[in-house]
Amino acid sequence: MAEKGNTNMEKIVSLAKRRGFVYQGSEIYGGLAGTWDYGPLGVVLKNNIKNIWWKMFVEDREDMYGLDAAILMNGKVWEASGHVGGFSDPLVECKKCKKRFRADHVEGDECPSCGGELGEEREFNMMFETKVGAMEDSSSVSYLRPETAQGIFVNFKNVVDSFHPKLPFGIGQIGKAFRNEITPRDFIFRVRELEQMEVEYFVKEDTLKEHFEKWQKIMWDFIDIIGLDKEHVHELEVEAEDRAHYSKRTIDFEFDFPFGRKELYGLAYRTDYDLKKHQEHSKVSLEYLDEEAKEKIIPHVIEPSLGVDRTFLAILADAYREDEMGGETRTYLKLSPTIAPVKIAVFPLLKNKPELVAKAREIFAELKKQFGKVQFDDNGNVGKRYRRQDEIGTPYCVTVDYDTIEKDNTVTVRDRDTGEQERVSVEDLVQFFLDKKMI
Repeated sequence: MAEKGNTNMEKIVSLAKRRGFVYQGSEIYGGLAGTWDYGPLGVVLKNNIKNIWWKMFVEDREDMYGLDAAILMNGKVWEASGHVGGFSDPLVECKKCKKRFRADHVEGDECPSCGGELGEEREFNMMFETKVGAMEDSSSVSYLRPETAQGIFVNFKNVVDSFHPKLPFGIGQIGKAFRNEITPRDFIFRVRELEQMEVEYFVKEDTLKEHFEKWQKIMWDFIDIIGLDKEHVHELEVEAEDRAHYSKRTIDFEFDFPFGRKELYGLAYRTDYDLKKHQEHSKVSLEYLDEEAKEKIIPHVIEPSLGVDRTFLAILADAYREDEMGGETRTYLKLSPTIAPVKIAVFPLLKNKPELVAKAREIFAELKKQFGKVQFDDNGNVGKRYRRQDEIGTPYCVTVDYDTIEKDNTVTVRDRDTGEQERVSVEDLVQFFLDKKMI
């Protein structure tokens, strides 16, 4: 019986490094807290997540426009949005060891590191400040963006002027954001460099409820497509005192991570706050001409916001399994074929037999042409290859043996989840995997 669900975090972190999903940032120099590097398999899994999101949220819709805004923006953007004055976390510092902690992550007034006395709580702005250009004065101050949303809002007028879209319409983008977290924690859950997938969807105020509920459903559809168990995802209606300053309604989608139930995604009703603020501070009109009503309005905004890194972690946590196969403990990732970094692995039974290798290469080339994410593997004996592919979540393995060449032109296809094997004709392989919904 496979062990499922929220398993030991250390096992997930170990597998992620061992199999090339995620490495500690700057590891050979002792690392840098809150930074992580995605390895060869991690990059593919991450791109799969982003590609599925982009197709669902942007590409397949007629009312969506894509954007890739700059990470560095005029410092006035963040003054207008309220981030300069209000994007902060409560911080306490130990009077003895001088280490700093988020106040809401510490119990009592004792330092969790050395036991010393903690100082008074104060606010700590989480934006990374930098200088732009050769001059070092107030005009050169900029920030690494703490969210991708403002890049959309400041381009609202450009998109309207270029494409003349009718309400409702949205602008979506995937991009990096940076937050100077006081205490990064829980692997890639709370980090200083993250990637967001966000839509700002512009609507008339009186159609808000209808479109909010539509995006709510789309987010559940995305959760289903990437293979997360819906029983591990929960909606939380966020109370007014806990919502962001711009939000009139927010639903958090929370996931049962190994370290507890935490926020995975957010769906927020941002009202017309952002466009009004940017209009006020920039002195540029961001009004939209509603041709039906023959009036100018500031649209209201619904924001489905999804983190790439947290999605990645939720997928690993949900997919991690341990069971017994062939009399020994086996670790595997039960990844959906739509998200798995390798969909099919092709083996020659023996790597030192040219005829087997040549046939396996031929099959590999054909499957790769059809399904893309296919791997050729001849490293070690077949049993070890199966275990390695299980650990990276490969749904199926194809083995070329002497029966393939000398007997009936069939190969062995092994199912990751059950370990069961069946013989399939080489001519039928592509259709076999199409029937398995591999794409």
